[in-house]
Amino acid sequence: MKIAFISDIHGNATALEAVLADIEKKQADKIVVMGDISYRGPEPKKSLDLVRNLDTEVIKGNADEWVHRGIKTGEVPEQALDIMKEEREWAVDQLSDEDMEYLRNLPSELTVDLTDKVKVHCFHATPESLFEVIKPTESDETLEEKLMQNQEANLFLYGHIHLPYIRHINGKCVANLGSVGLPFDGLNHASYLIAEGDGDQFNVGIQRVQYDVKKVKKQLEEKEYPNLEFLTGVIERGSLP
Repeated sequence: MKIAFISDIHGNATALEAVLADIEKKQADKIVVMGDISYRGPEPKKSLDLVRNLDTEVIKGNADEWVHRGIKTGEVPEQALDIMKEEREWAVDQLSDEDMEYLRNLPSELTVDLTDKVKVHCFHATPESLFEVIKPTESDETLEEKLMQNQEANLFLYGHIHLPYIRHINGKCVANLGSVGLPFDGLNHASYLIAEGDGDQFNVGIQRVQYDVKKVKKQLEEKEYPNLEFLTGVIERGSLP
């Protein structure tokens, strides 16, 4: 079995289409979507439609939570709260009530069988939170405590931080997918993960895919995105300021 795991699309349908084409070329048997679909990108509606048309398993991210119920004080830095609320309203204006209900009802975690002997535990940030930040530099002990709680799972996958990595701890694997639409690791290529399994063996690999960055920047400009300078800079660099 070969499964593609994608996350953190952030309204970047151009990047998502490039990733889906790459997944098809690599002949994955299945796709799993791990949250943050529509918020903070030029095409929130198209991104959500592409995900829903996959007719596959999808879990909720913090940005999906924000879209359907708003951003609360304390969830983002105080100086960013007003502009992030404005970005959220911009995205919501392009989504239907039915879209909002879909996001509201997404589950927060998922366990997937890679083989009959290998289980993958999927969640957006941690199994208990949509918002907690677990960095690639954390100790093995912290990763085990925060991310690797499911004793039956062999692989533990998450998104949220937009920083792809793979670590092996005590015979098990924890990995971050990176971001399809808004990578933060300094490479402005979409990021996702493929896991392959056979019996009790598995392999995990980060995939990077080029997409038309200039097109996405132009979309943001033409649609008068409310946080234009910040977002076009992140997309161009593949990193935060």
